[in-house]
Formats: sequence, C-alpha cells, structure tokens
Amino acid sequence: SAILAVFVFGGLGAGLAVGLFSQAAPPTVQIGGPFTLTDKNGAKFSDTDLRGKPFTVFFGFTHCPEVCPTTLWEMSEALKALGPDADKLRILFISVDPTRDTPEVLSRYIQSFDERILGLTGTEQEIDAVGKAYRAYWEKVPTEDGDYTMNHTASIFMMDGKGQFVGTIAYEEQADIRLAKLKRLIAAS
Repeated sequence: SAILAVFVFGGLGAGLAVGLFSQAAPPTVQIGGPFTLTDKNGAKFSDTDLRGKPFTVFFGFTHCPEVCPTTLWEMSEALKALGPDADKLRILFISVDPTRDTPEVLSRYIQSFDERILGLTGTEQEIDAVGKAYRAYWEKVPTEDGDYTMNHTASIFMMDGKGQFVGTIAYEEQADIRLAKLKRLIAAS
C-alpha cells in the first residue's frame, strides 16, 4: 500500500517534470472537494462541517491488518502530543470498504483510537466520489479463503481550514516530522 502511494504521487510528479500538463499556467492538482458521508452514528457529515478547521483525511478499512490500525494509532499519539491544539484539528478516517464498514462496525472499530478521530462511511458511489476528489486509490483483492482485502493509498491528506490541500503525511513517517507537519497545519489555518 505504501508503495502504491509512492507510485500514485510519484507518477504525478514525473508528469509535472516532463511537461505533460499545460504550460500556460503553473501546474496544479486539485485535491479535495465537496462530499457527504455517514458518521459512526448514522448521521450525515459533509465537507461543510469542517469549515474553518484544518483537517486530515485517511482512506482505509476496518479489516485492514496493518496500515490502518498503525496509522490511526500514530494519529492518536499525535493528537495526545498536540495537547490543547489537538482540538483545533479534525482527523477523518474514510472507509473504502462500505460493504463491510457499516456505521455500527465503524463505531466499534474507531473506539480503539483517540475519540477525536471521526470514522466515515457511505454508499459505494459516495465513497468513490470522495476518493476521486482526493485522488485516493483502492482496489478489492480476493484472498485464497474466498474473502477479500483492500489495497489502498496509505498517505494522509492534510487540508487547511478552507479545505485546500497542503501536503501529506507518509505511512510510518517519523513521529517528530508528523507532529511538526500537524503543528504547521494548525498554525497556518
């Protein structure tokens, strides 16, 4: 999954470097945008609920064996380290497996992490739309036992208080670097 994130963002960088994008204006990539999903309580939650506060977005799923629980634990630790400033930041965990990740399942799963992390799910169409807006990638991969897992982007998207993309946090990025990025995000918003 981490390699996939490097491939997706690295490919974009290579495209910029070789001039595949218009030269008329500085190359920009729009990441983020409007969405409406469902929270762990079954209530609708949209991008308008985030206005004025910086936020991060991580795409994953509750049956994830390593990347998702590690990332959510690391973000829980970052929230603790931020102290009172953590209340100025929203952390979103958006499921890429809406078939299994109902609000009830998400509610149980998210209890293992900081209570300020907001778990979101939705219909396949809603999840696909927000994934496309954030340029996140995932695919269902069948397993030998007849079940499936999900390959997915492992980066965390950082968004300012206006909903503008400002950068990413890489999977297993060093704690001090992750914390510094979050502090800058909060200070700039």
